Amino acid sequence: MPRDVESHPLDKTEARRIWLRAQRLDTPAPFGAGPQATAAAVTHLGYVQIDTINVIERCHHHILWNRIPDYRRVDLRQAQSVDKSVFEYWTHALSYVPSKDLRFFLPAMRRHKREGHKWLTSVKPADLRKVLRLIRRDGALTIRDIDDDVLLDKEHLWASRKPSKRALQLLFYTGMLTISERIGMLKTYDLMTRHFGWDAPPNKPPKPASVSETTAYLLDRALRAQGIVSLDSICHLDAPSKPAVRRLIGSRVRRKELVPVALAGAGKQEHWAEPATLERAGEGGSDQVHILSPFDPLIIQRKRTELFFDYGHRFEAYVPKEKRVFGYFALPVLVGDDIVAALDLKTDRKSRKLLVQKWSWVGAGAARGARKEFNARIEQELHRFERFQLAE
Repeated sequence: MPRDVESHPLDKTEARRIWLRAQRLDTPAPFGAGPQATAAAVTHLGYVQIDTINVIERCHHHILWNRIPDYRRVDLRQAQSVDKSVFEYWTHALSYVPSKDLRFFLPAMRRHKREGHKWLTSVKPADLRKVLRLIRRDGALTIRDIDDDVLLDKEHLWASRKPSKRALQLLFYTGMLTISERIGMLKTYDLMTRHFGWDAPPNKPPKPASVSETTAYLLDRALRAQGIVSLDSICHLDAPSKPAVRRLIGSRVRRKELVPVALAGAGKQEHWAEPATLERAGEGGSDQVHILSPFDPLIIQRKRTELFFDYGHRFEAYVPKEKRVFGYFALPVLVGDDIVAALDLKTDRKSRKLLVQKWSWVGAGAARGARKEFNARIEQELHRFERFQLAE
C-alpha cells in the first residue's frame, strides 16, 4: 500500500451520512416502485440476504421494504420468476443477487461441481441422478413433489432427512439447478439453463469471470453500497479474497481513484473511498425513520455498525432468555443519522397485530429529553411497519 498518500480525515457524522447515502436510506423512495424497483434495489446493494426466521416478515422482504415504501412481496416473485432479473446464490449467506452479476458466481459453481461442498459431503450420485431425471422429465419441482425417499438420520440440526433435498441443494451450489421460485421458505428448483433460456439458441450462458474481474467486482460492489470501505467490509466472511482486494486497492490509490480515509475511532483499521464520495461528505443529513432488520446491510457487519454508529447490535435469538439485553428478535431503529432504539417485535398474525415486546433506548435515544420527539416519530413508523407485516 502506498505510504506517501495523505489520509483524508473523516468524523463519524460524515461517515454515517456517506454510508446512509450509499445504502439509499437517506431518501424516501430512491428506487421508485414495482418489480423494477425491486430489481434496481438488489442491483444497487449487490445482494439482499435471505433468512428463515419469521417472527416478523422475513428479512429479504424487510430489507427491500425499507428502501421501497410501496414494496409488495409479489414484486420480488416477479423479479425472480418472471423477469428473472434476480437469482439466489451464496454471498456471505444465501441471498438475492442481480442476474447481471451471475458470471461472478460461475467460478464458485464450477468449484463445487469439481470438489463438492463441505456441508453436503454424503450426497450419493444415485440421488443426484434421480432428481435431475425428474426435473428434466417433469419440469421444475419442490422437495414436496418427491415423496418416495427413504428418510435418513440428520447429520446436524439444519440437515434434511430427505436424500433428495440434499441432492437438490448440492445441484444448486454446482449451478446445475437454480431456484426458480420461492414461496415462504419453499423453493422450486429448475435447470439453470432452462430457467434463463440458455438452452434455446442463440441464447447462451455468460462467460465465467476471471479472478481479477471477480476481485474488481467485490471492490466496486462495496464502494457502491457502502461508500467508505475496509478490507473487512469488502470481504465480509470471505478472508481468502483479502490479499487480492488489498493489491487492487493499492493500485487504485496510486492512480488516485481511491483515497485513504482516517476514520475517527477506527484506530489502525484502514478505510478508503472514492474522491467524489469524499467531496460530498458534509452534505445533507437524513430525516428518515427506519425500523431495520438485524440482517440489513447496515447492521449485518456488527463491528462496522458499532464503529460508525456507536451501537453494538446483539442478535439474541440464540441467547438464553435470562441473558438477553434487547430481546429475542430486536430491530435497530434509525432516526435521521442515528440509531436511537432497539425494538423486540413480534407479528401476531392470528390477531393481526404487531406486538412490541421490549423497547430499549440506545445512543442519542437514551439521552434525557430526547425520547419524546423520537417516540412520536417511531410510533408513526411502527404503524406503517404493522401494515406491511399484515399485508398479503
